[in-house]
Amino acid sequence: MTEKLKIAIVYFVTAIFVLLNTYLVYKEIYFGILIPIACIMLIMYIFSLQNILFLAVFVTPLAINIGDYDMGVSISVPSEPLLIGILFFFILKILLEGGVERRIVRHPITIAILFNLSWMLITSITSDIPLVSFKYLLSRLWFIIPMYFGGLMLFRSKQNIRFFIWAYVASLIIVIFYTTYVHMGYGFSEKAGHWVMSPFYNDHTAYGVILALFIPVLAGMSIDTAVSRNQRLLSVVALLILLMALYLSYSRAAWVSVGFAVGVWVLVKLHIKFKWIALSIAGLLVIFFSFKFEILDKLQKNKQDASANFIEHIQSISNISSDASNLERINRWQAALRMFSERPLVGWGPGTYQFEYAPFQRSKEKTIISTNLGDHGNAHSEYIGPLAESGVPGLLSVLFILVTVIYTGLNVYKKSGNSQTKVLALSATLGLITYFVHGSMNNFLNTDKASVPFWGLVAVIAALDLYYSQSDEHAGS
Repeated sequence: MTEKLKIAIVYFVTAIFVLLNTYLVYKEIYFGILIPIACIMLIMYIFSLQNILFLAVFVTPLAINIGDYDMGVSISVPSEPLLIGILFFFILKILLEGGVERRIVRHPITIAILFNLSWMLITSITSDIPLVSFKYLLSRLWFIIPMYFGGLMLFRSKQNIRFFIWAYVASLIIVIFYTTYVHMGYGFSEKAGHWVMSPFYNDHTAYGVILALFIPVLAGMSIDTAVSRNQRLLSVVALLILLMALYLSYSRAAWVSVGFAVGVWVLVKLHIKFKWIALSIAGLLVIFFSFKFEILDKLQKNKQDASANFIEHIQSISNISSDASNLERINRWQAALRMFSERPLVGWGPGTYQFEYAPFQRSKEKTIISTNLGDHGNAHSEYIGPLAESGVPGLLSVLFILVTVIYTGLNVYKKSGNSQTKVLALSATLGLITYFVHGSMNNFLNTDKASVPFWGLVAVIAALDLYYSQSDEHAGS
């Protein structure tokens, strides 16, 4: 193609666009101005998919949920449209290039994820409300495929791992500054702390879980000697900002999850084997269920409500006599367990809990924030929710992911001879542990805010195991 022909084509296309847009404006249709942006985005999807993925990560904390909440139809803009586009082009890319690498498919974390998705598909077919369940499954796919499978391809380079982390943290800090500024106007009160992060995060629990997730990650990056001193200093500053935001979030579950991660870090540094940690947790569960009536009787004597005072707020975690938030969680869990008892194998269908749980409530367990319609929120648990919606195999599939992720992360930390790999593996694992702990009291993996960093960090651990193990420590660096 000659230079003159190229110039002629540019002038022709420009003229067509100007004429078309002039006509549209005359007709009071203003979407024409978006055509160049759409063309640029299409070119990026085709030739630079990784930059679109980083863009999706960056905009996620700043995304706003819009839609018809009464109909249960909503979407987070612009993050979810970007992820849907990545899902489509990633699948197209895989089909054209002949599939995913065999070692990725055979990795234990991938197997655990595929088992979870496969059972979700089966229970969507048997669901009480198939339309809701298939929509739920589709949304899970546009989180997992871009962030986990796409992430595995990106994270062959450790530089991309750090870029992914900073892409989310940078915009999260913008949200923190906004939230802190609004909160300051209300004297940093505990009640205002529940909603001042809106419209970016629904409430302080959704906000707190992400702060907790990234605190161990930034702590690890702060001591990573493989990067420059300035980068470590930047990580320290970001860490301090997140710690301040976590305190002001008044999210008790987030505070507990960070404390739990610190406890696991101590055990790792003491070289306690994974099997002993797992057995200890199992032992605690056995003790709880063996003495649950005595424990519940003790907890019912706690009258401490949520408070701006740190110690009192911590004490209110175990208040199941007057704290409405705690009592409502128990109400939701009890309803979920009754739903499970009716359909223990396949459950009621993914995403259907909020539409089905109302009849399973008991009047004596309801609180001032309960609803007879059962139309406000979910089961408040990443474990009990799947149990009600997908039966025993659904819960086992979630636990399978939990165990394989933690085991793989700690195993990479133990066996790697590279200090940077060790730091990344341990900090990502501890970050995910905060979510797994938080998941016992809340569930957010149906949202972009939590799913994007969660599945991204899962991909980080799998990538470190695949590309930076002892045998190929320097691959992809």
